[in-house]
Amino acid sequence: MADDRLVLLGTKGGPAIRKGGPNPTASLLVMEGQPIVVDAALGVTRALVEAGMPLRELATIFLTHLHSDHVLELGGLIHTAWTSGLARQVAIYGPVGTRALWDGFRASLAFDIGIRVEDEGRPDLAQLVTVTEFGEGPVATLGGITVSALRVHHPPVTECYALRFDCDGWSVTFSSDTAYFEPLGPFAAGTDILVHEAMLLDGVDRIAKLVPNGARVKAHILASHTEAYDAARIAAAAQAGHLVLHHLLPADDPTLGEADFLREVRRAYDGPVTIPQDGHEIKRKDAP
Repeated sequence: MADDRLVLLGTKGGPAIRKGGPNPTASLLVMEGQPIVVDAALGVTRALVEAGMPLRELATIFLTHLHSDHVLELGGLIHTAWTSGLARQVAIYGPVGTRALWDGFRASLAFDIGIRVEDEGRPDLAQLVTVTEFGEGPVATLGGITVSALRVHHPPVTECYALRFDCDGWSVTFSSDTAYFEPLGPFAAGTDILVHEAMLLDGVDRIAKLVPNGARVKAHILASHTEAYDAARIAAAAQAGHLVLHHLLPADDPTLGEADFLREVRRAYDGPVTIPQDGHEIKRKDAP
């Protein structure tokens, strides 16, 4: 437990990446010594290496939903771990559609996988990975860790889940992508760390101007995501020990930053707050 920690591997909302900017959503949770990857967007493989986790130790991956900015590097992560010496079982937990996602990746890399098994003597990748598709309620027990899920409101995606990880003396809850959703308060009640997505309305118009379909993108963002102030309301309702903002919108606008997010949060929540950059680490011993 001495090494238990949360690392925000990728902190921006949305699939776009820009020069010098952060990567999309991914996190590493080490709980009771077990490394757990939560979401697997672009950059997750490199970020795990930079966070000090040997890829051959990859064992457990949870996906909150199947938007690309949460899953695009799932296959690449597992394949790179495999070519780095992975020989242990990897368990993927995700919503309906996760098995098809993984099977599709293996099909797309069938030539490479097959020839590496035959020529390099690697274990059969298909036999190393298991996929469990979950819905709302209890999801898994991983040794002394219990994992539960709450379906959240992220239209038009219906299979989108907040995840709560509990072990003896410590709990971490991830909101996933969601509009303001009051049931998250009871779901996260008493959690030590609440990792909640957050947006600033002042930045939404700027995001929309970066893409040709900006009006549609803006409508989606406003309908499907949570203002920083409302994330703070959820943290206050849950009496969370520490609020960590995640899936930041905007995350790479030079005119809006940490002070702007914090100003909105302080309207509703007076506990410890982190507005992270990629790679930010919170050790269990440092959590409130």
